[in-house]
Amino acid sequence: MASKTSNDGGVLETVKTVVFALILAGLIRSLLFQPFWIPSGSMKPTLLIGDFLFVNKFTYGFSYASCPTMFGTDFCGFAKGADERLFGNEPERGDVVVFKHPVHGADYIKRLIGLPSDRIRMKDGILYINDTAAPQTAIEPFIEILEKQGPQQGLPRCTNTRPALGGDCFKDRALETLPNGVVHEVLNILDSNADNTSEFLVPEGHYFFMGDNRDNSVDSRVAPKGYNPGVGFVPAENIIGRADRIIFSAGGSSLLKFWDWRSNRYFKAID
Repeated sequence: MASKTSNDGGVLETVKTVVFALILAGLIRSLLFQPFWIPSGSMKPTLLIGDFLFVNKFTYGFSYASCPTMFGTDFCGFAKGADERLFGNEPERGDVVVFKHPVHGADYIKRLIGLPSDRIRMKDGILYINDTAAPQTAIEPFIEILEKQGPQQGLPRCTNTRPALGGDCFKDRALETLPNGVVHEVLNILDSNADNTSEFLVPEGHYFFMGDNRDNSVDSRVAPKGYNPGVGFVPAENIIGRADRIIFSAGGSSLLKFWDWRSNRYFKAID
């Protein structure tokens, strides 16, 4: 009998430990860090398909978007529309930010380009902020292998005439300098409608985001309509947090295929 009681106590302690661990993990995910896996190439070359990172939520404080969505339930959805953040600082131009899409709520990651009251436009592929160009300096092309990438198994787009599978896929690359001195890389694939836009006036309490892979990014240059993937202006309350560092990067079709992890991207800082 004593042995049975001892075993029962051990099972109970194990259950308590598991429950407490789950609660602690939930609190950390909700309040401090949220894992994020890069599913598309819209932020190349800064972020590659398969990069795995943690989003720092504490940097900008907390809003309804800080709560995780689990089992199809948005636990803090009741607070949406409050237009308030707690204990945070304002995001800075040039930050790489994860936010909830203003219409369908999916998590997106882009670079913060426009602050409230800014005027943003693209002209001949050059970004203008309040009528001042963000200068670009051409550097060596970005080269990747033309092969299927990530779980979606899509092929990258190339500046050069499409090579055979396994060949080199080139994209024009430049260093862009934002008005606050942030320097980051951008890619250009071809001349497109997104290279010449009308002027966008960023409303108060909203932000304007763009992908670094300028010709392969659906971002604030496209207004959202229904469940169209356009982003438009992003309310401040939709910001989840800042992406600071890549933990590891899976170059294959799954995170679990560790033999395909990229050895040069462990704990890589995000600029």
